[in-house]
Amino acid sequence: MSDGETVRTPHPDPDERAAVDPLWARAAELFDAWRTGRPDAMDDLVRSVSPVLWHVVRAYGLGREEAQDVVQSTWLALVRSRDAVKDPRTVVAWLTTTARRESWRVVKADGRTTSADDEELERLGRSEAPAEAVAERNLEADRLWRAVAALSERCRRLVRVIAFSERPDYGSISAELGMPVGSIGPTRGRCLDKLRMLLAEGEAV
Repeated sequence: MSDGETVRTPHPDPDERAAVDPLWARAAELFDAWRTGRPDAMDDLVRSVSPVLWHVVRAYGLGREEAQDVVQSTWLALVRSRDAVKDPRTVVAWLTTTARRESWRVVKADGRTTSADDEELERLGRSEAPAEAVAERNLEADRLWRAVAALSERCRRLVRVIAFSERPDYGSISAELGMPVGSIGPTRGRCLDKLRMLLAEGEAV
């Protein structure tokens, strides 16, 4: 990525997102503080958002060393291109989009297939929660991904790519997964129905 490049990504209105997502709100505050002269705010921003970036990157099938390189490159890109983020409330979207693009570049260079992150993964990265809340959240995440693992391979790939996406790009998804654009929506619905059924069965056990 060249210095000053603006990364454009579809995302919800930043006012609405920051109002409901503590990660986005906290990241916006820290990024704004760092950009206006508080160097230590970047350390807090890295601690807050890096868990999300790790999950985004690892969803592309990268190994630990590759993932570490991509995450570091993502943060370096932010430092170099700080002015490209016009609204601090969109810094998480900017970072995750940059991480996805770099992950895709690495995967394409190796000729591997990919899967992308989803909004649900952000829950794993939210910080400053009480220990009890963190433990409960981790249990919920574990239950979710055990249910995802029980889906067919086709559904697993699709769920990881767009199950929780606000505005999925069906053209890109079609290219990534080798699915006709017209079948993505109906298949997504069936996969989510199956996932809900598996989660309900797990609660009943």
